[in-house]
Formats: sequence, structure tokens, C-alpha cells
Amino acid sequence: MKHIIKPAEGKLGILLPGLGAVATTLIAGVESVKKGLSEPVGSLTQMGTIRLGKRTENRKPKIKDFVPLAGLNDIVWGGWDVYSDNVYEAATKAAVLERHHIEAVKEELEKIVPMKAAFDRSYAKNLDGTHVKTGTRYELAQQLMEDITNFKEQNGLDRVVIVWCASTEVYNEPIDIHNSLEAFEEALKNDDKRIAPSMLYAYAALKLGVPFANGAPNLTVDIPAMVELAKQTQTPIAGKDFKTGQTLMKTILAPGLAIRALGVKGWFSTNILGNRDGLVLDDPENFKTKEVSKESVLTDILNAQDSPELYGDLFHKIRINYYPPHGDNKESWDNIDIFGWLGYKMQIKINFLCRDSILAAPIVLDLALFSDFAKRAGMSGIQEWLSFYLKSPQTAPGLPAENDVFKQLIKLENTLRYLMGEDLITHLGLDYYEELVESNY
Repeated sequence: MKHIIKPAEGKLGILLPGLGAVATTLIAGVESVKKGLSEPVGSLTQMGTIRLGKRTENRKPKIKDFVPLAGLNDIVWGGWDVYSDNVYEAATKAAVLERHHIEAVKEELEKIVPMKAAFDRSYAKNLDGTHVKTGTRYELAQQLMEDITNFKEQNGLDRVVIVWCASTEVYNEPIDIHNSLEAFEEALKNDDKRIAPSMLYAYAALKLGVPFANGAPNLTVDIPAMVELAKQTQTPIAGKDFKTGQTLMKTILAPGLAIRALGVKGWFSTNILGNRDGLVLDDPENFKTKEVSKESVLTDILNAQDSPELYGDLFHKIRINYYPPHGDNKESWDNIDIFGWLGYKMQIKINFLCRDSILAAPIVLDLALFSDFAKRAGMSGIQEWLSFYLKSPQTAPGLPAENDVFKQLIKLENTLRYLMGEDLITHLGLDYYEELVESNY
């Protein structure tokens, strides 16, 4: 049975906290696509297809033609940043895109000017932004709600979504003020500095019923208080940490090793990058937040508890080094020590010269469009089906995360099929052969 899904009528506002390399690459890219100058490569919502029904039916439409998503021409951009540069200036400084790509959409980019950010330098010590709001935690949350409301009204928008594209915050674990909405709001009124800036954005969004996706490894919406608020206001949330370079490779390769029952003794990973993200992660407290997120991927896929003889002694080491000459062109190296039949040792080495923001930009677009779709479909709370895009998927309390990217894709596609009234696909396939036998005898 097809679910009732409100149509994607009118304009969709996409607000991005953090108008740095990722956000400006996304915006410039979408504006370029709208002009017919580029293709949205890497975006599942724009270029991906989905199989419907049996293989013999040969039904494989593009996802955007199957699911009622907002069109690119209906998107209006906005955001906040600790620097006052408009998106054209920020994109130029980020130097992710070649000059001709930026100049082709200069007029569109110059119109997008960041609102002042809710910022606390103790959460990102290597940033020194001056384009920031002032006030208590409670006052900052109120100001953010005003920003969202004004943005919607001034641009004549029907709907708004928010995707966190700002920096990784210092490492935090859930504490008492995060355990309930009542405790969180009390702490907010008391100007409790243990409330991270990203939580202020999430709180403001959810209070207004605006979907929120978290692209960094911060806690943000991954606390009971935010889950409670999301259910209360019937708003979708998703997190956390965009799955881009090295971790994307891990979620592709590790499942292959696991399904072949090959053992892994060690996995050493190191990265160098020189963008603003690298600068922030150069601080040990911020790096720890990222490290925990990246480590969880292998722990889940190469499960030592289920297969101690294969993964019980797995040594996993992660390093990220700030190296300004590389800019946004992140380079990663992986050395993987594996063993096979009779314990014979082998090695895999990967050198991935990737472009961090190029890989992240389409993820932001998809999360925004799918979050808006989820809201219109009446879905609320944690959207685990969007874990395909995330390093450290947020799940219901006590539910282990699924990090195998192929299983994540099956979950995403089956969610779309379910909502659109199509049969779920299990890939069992026995019915094909039963029908073949019946037709031949």
C-alpha cells in the first residue's frame, strides 16, 4: 500500500551551518547543474536508479522520477558562518573548484550571504571567526529560530531543511543535561556551556519542525533530548558524519573481506588534508571526535564477538594530519594485514587521492532532499535508512548500527519502495526458478 506523501510543492530552503568548502562546493555545483553546465555526479537522488519488481520486468527508473523529491530549481540556499564572506568569496578561498566553475555561477553565489554563527571557540579552538552572534545559550537558540523563520518568510518558502556542514566539535559524551528534553531546556536557560553550538542549531530547527541532518561526528542530535524533541514535533533527524573518502573505502572493502571469511590482523589508516576541516582536526580534542566515528565502522563490520578467530586480534590505527599544501585534496593511505586459508598472510595497500568536498557535496544534497521527503511522508525521529551516507549512523537506543554500505543501500531502497507502495526486494530469487520449472513441465 502506498503511503500518503505530500507533494513537493513550492520552494525548499536548504540552510547550511558552515558555508565553507563542502557547502560552497555543493551550492556552486547545483547552480552549475541548473544551468546545464555540469552533471550531478555522485548524487543518488539525481543520477541513481532503483529496481522495481522482478528482474524480468526491467523496471529501473531514476530515483528522482520514482520518488516525489524537490526539484533543483526549487531550492533556495542560505546558511551561517563564522566568517562574513559571501558564497562566491568563500568558494574562491576554499579553492576546491576550478575558477571557471565558480565564475560561471558568480552572480548566484554572490547573493548568498551568511548569517552570523552561533559559535563557541572552546568547541573549535583552531578557528577564530568574528562573524558571530552574542548572548547566552538560550538567547542564541532564540536568535537561530528567528533566522530560520525570517529566511523562510523572506524567500517565500514552503519548507526548510538544515544540514550541518560546519566543523567537527571537541569530543563530548552524553551527560545528564542531554538525557531528556526537560533537562536540556533547563540547561539552556541556565546558559550551560556543556551544550555544544551544533546542538543549538538542532534545537532551533526541531522546535520549528525543520528536519536536521548532522554531517559531522558531533553528538548534536544523537542524544535523548533531541530524539524526544524530534518525535514531539514530528520531525526527521539523521546523523552522523558524512561518509566520504577513507571511510567510504572501508565500508566497501571490509564487507568483502567479511563475507569471504578472511581474517584481518591490522588496519592502519592515515590521512593528510589542508582545508578548514584539517585545521580544526589538528587539535587533539577535535580529532578524538572524528577518531571515534571512524573507528566504529570496522568494529561493526569486522565483528570480533561474532568471529573472534578472524577479528579478535584486529589492531586498528587512525591518523589525520593537517597539511596545508594539499588544501581540500585529501590523501589517504591504508595498510591492511589479512590472512587466509591455513593462516597464510597477505596485504592490501590503498592510496586514495580524493577530493573531500567533491565527495561530500552530493551527500549533503541527498540528505537534504531525502529529509524533506521523509517529513512530507510523515516520518519522524531517527531516519536510520539514511545511514548509507554516514560514518557513524544514529540508531534507536540499544540497536547496533549497520555499517556495511551494501546493506545500507538495500535498506534505503527498500524504504523508498515501501513508502511508494512497491514490493520490497529481498534478492532471494527462488520464484524465478519455480516459475521456470512450472512453465517447462
